[in-house]
Amino acid sequence: MGIQGLTGFVEERGSFFTELRVRNTKLVIDGSSLYHRLYFASTDDFRRGGDYGPFAAAVGEFFGSLRACRVAPFVVLDGGRDADDRKLPTLKGRAAERLRAAHGLSRGEGGCLVPLLTREAFVQALGRLGVPFVQCFAEADREIAGLANRWGCPVLSLDSDFCVFDLAAGYCPLSHFQWRSVCPGEGEEGSYVPARCFSVEKFCRHFSHLNKSLLPLFAVMNGNDYIDLAALEVFFSKVRLAGGCAVGKGSKHARLQGLLRWLSQFAEPTEAVDSLLKYLKKHQREEIRELLRTSMEDYTPSDVNLEDFFQNGKYECEAARKADLPWWVLDALAKGKLAPFISDALILRSTFLHVQVENMQRPSAHSTALPIRQVIYGLLLKVSQNTEAASPSKQSNELPVVCEFDRLQKTLKKTFVQAASLPTDFCDDHFTLDKLIEVPTSCRRMLLLETLGVKPSILEPIPSHLQLPVAVMCYWICCSEPKVNSHQLKALLLTMVSGELHRITDDPDPTVVHAEDDTIAYNEFLKWKEKKLQIKDFDLDAAHSFCQWQCCLQMGLYLNQLLFTPLSEPDLTSRLYSGTLVHRLYQELKSTPSVENLFSSSPKMTRVYQVLLNTVAS
Repeated sequence: MGIQGLTGFVEERGSFFTELRVRNTKLVIDGSSLYHRLYFASTDDFRRGGDYGPFAAAVGEFFGSLRACRVAPFVVLDGGRDADDRKLPTLKGRAAERLRAAHGLSRGEGGCLVPLLTREAFVQALGRLGVPFVQCFAEADREIAGLANRWGCPVLSLDSDFCVFDLAAGYCPLSHFQWRSVCPGEGEEGSYVPARCFSVEKFCRHFSHLNKSLLPLFAVMNGNDYIDLAALEVFFSKVRLAGGCAVGKGSKHARLQGLLRWLSQFAEPTEAVDSLLKYLKKHQREEIRELLRTSMEDYTPSDVNLEDFFQNGKYECEAARKADLPWWVLDALAKGKLAPFISDALILRSTFLHVQVENMQRPSAHSTALPIRQVIYGLLLKVSQNTEAASPSKQSNELPVVCEFDRLQKTLKKTFVQAASLPTDFCDDHFTLDKLIEVPTSCRRMLLLETLGVKPSILEPIPSHLQLPVAVMCYWICCSEPKVNSHQLKALLLTMVSGELHRITDDPDPTVVHAEDDTIAYNEFLKWKEKKLQIKDFDLDAAHSFCQWQCCLQMGLYLNQLLFTPLSEPDLTSRLYSGTLVHRLYQELKSTPSVENLFSSSPKMTRVYQVLLNTVAS
């Protein structure tokens, strides 16, 4: 969510904040705002598609700062879209903005774009660090506000909607939360994070002591993620301030300020709505009144008891009850073990596929992973080959369809995709969604590997935590178009080996003894990285191929999660993939093939590389 122009206005004025020392407190954190902020701060390369290692390190440092100040963080993440899908126009607009940003980056222009697997890497980092988190069933704002008020602690976010919520301990914008500058405290209180807290009282005082109960009406009238009332343009064109100028005229933020001043003359929202409706046509008035009423409820803190989730692991909300999903699906969604993509496909039969920095003249990188998504849809919506056999003439009517929003060249396009019918072996009565949990692991593993086109035997020599990425890599090689070339494949495998080397040499456990040759190899690798840090060449076709790999890995992760992880989940935070490194290795392999021997001083890593190469080559 977000209120148009409010963040800019509040930051420009600067006088609506109070200084705050954050320590010895609980802190409710908007997870989406945090991972965007930390990713953008952890890299300056947004073209090459995902340096998840440095991002995970930044996540660790952030929560390390909180721990030093005895701050107990509780992260709350957005879930899927609301069942009524009111936010769809806003989401389509944001997808179009990301598409423009990706196109600009592909042409060498500036811009920022969060890479595809950032959210998954963030969830894994939270789990590894032991930070409590919950994934809400839908939009998280109201539940964040409800939990913060229950505990009487601040909200940390970067969302102007929290300027409007009635928060007992206030809203701290991430832009003013100086977690990298922890200050030593005096006496027993200890260290603190310097921060600033938005003051609703100062804000309302500035606008002629505006009653804060009118702020939700202001948010709705001004325009937010849920509502953009064209009918109110009549109001803005007609209403005038005391000074005689129209609300919508004048300097920057004039409309926002004019609206707040106009509202300040009313004692409460009902009175203001009655006055507003007089400017509209009679046949519109009751419909607009009802729309304003329901939209203002979006700024009422939720009565969902997140405290119960953090204490007992139970997440209950009205929307989840109405959705009538299997208990294990609801539990997995709340614990972040299933992505919002799954609930969107299941409840709305509609999904967004996020764009990357790819070749806009080629089909979307997501098209490579389409068969994996179709199996996911088949599992969620229960399709069997027996159904087709029973009535071939009605086959197309009986296969459920999911609406996907993806790019077609440089525009956002809606496509309807049929769910896959599952192989007969997987279509007994167990394969209704609520009984999926009872299906033997061997059957679930077989479905995963058959989807990826991989025989179980070829994964036997692969370490368990790399089996899923290797299986996905085999799929990528077979299904990508244009075909993967050997330099791209070797660059990706060498990146994976460097992640392995980092994982075993960077283990904080003092009891783990590292082989000397592994340490030597890792130090040599770090020196090699430092020598040629800048990569001037950007190969858009190679970037497109690596984007396809990430799309396949994302859907491989989702399918594996849906099947209760028959293969170990790979750790994105341990440098399994690094966009900057894979691009550099690709460029160097083209000119200096000996780079393939980068880890030759470690016999163990050389063996790992050869095993990986032989497996995918087979």
